[in-house]
Amino acid sequence: MTEVSVIVIVLVVIAIVKGVRIVPQGEEWVVERLGKFAGILTPGLHVINPIFSSVSYKVTTKDIILDVPEQEVITRDNAVILANAVAFIKVTNIERAVYGIENFREAMRNMVQTSLRSIIGGMDLNHALTSRDRIKAELKEAIADEALDWGLTVKSVEIQDIKPSANMQDAMERQAAAERERVAVVTQAEGAKQSLILNAEARLEAARKDAEAQMVGAKASAEAIKMITEAVKENNASATFLLGDRYIQSLQKMADSNNSKIVVMPGDVVSAVKSLVGGGK
Repeated sequence: MTEVSVIVIVLVVIAIVKGVRIVPQGEEWVVERLGKFAGILTPGLHVINPIFSSVSYKVTTKDIILDVPEQEVITRDNAVILANAVAFIKVTNIERAVYGIENFREAMRNMVQTSLRSIIGGMDLNHALTSRDRIKAELKEAIADEALDWGLTVKSVEIQDIKPSANMQDAMERQAAAERERVAVVTQAEGAKQSLILNAEARLEAARKDAEAQMVGAKASAEAIKMITEAVKENNASATFLLGDRYIQSLQKMADSNNSKIVVMPGDVVSAVKSLVGGGK
């Protein structure tokens, strides 16, 4: 075998090795011929021209998970929150994905971050913290059209976490504590107010009852005086006996008192009593 034959055989072997391509399942390869797009190799065995053609890109056809890093977002009411997400995309047009954008993974990651800031920036803090489903739906809608131009399909977008920043969380905790203290003070003041009202109502009711009792007592006294007056008109003896009895009881109470006292008694008690009812004449 001549040297030329050996060289030819070696070149043929090299050509076969370089020209035979086995594409694994889940990938598709982009072939360029003389620097220009020539075709796509699907999974399986392929033979290409190793001199003029080459495999330039190997693209996965499986779902791609893009982890969007955490970022600070300012809400409409100037609150700072932290948010991150994860996007699930799939390459559906390899030519666009390779030649339409320099790095479709990085482009999609930046697109998700930018859209997320825009969506949350249009919400208030409380709304942003409680609207995961709405944010997710608006985020997917915002990036779907752009992804399609790059040969990508957005299958799903999930909000991994959305929470206030450390400083904002501390301010919210202080605000909540102040609100609880305010409610406690208001409750205490309301209780004191109700207590004063109830006490005033009780005093008013007691005064009303006392007035009613005094009126009843006054009516009874007036009725008794009226009865005594009628009795005196007809018979002074009854009045004399009643006043004498009251007079003696009063003197007895004065005598029973522990305080030192001087009791002056008239010489004729009966005459003194009669003089009170006009019977001493």
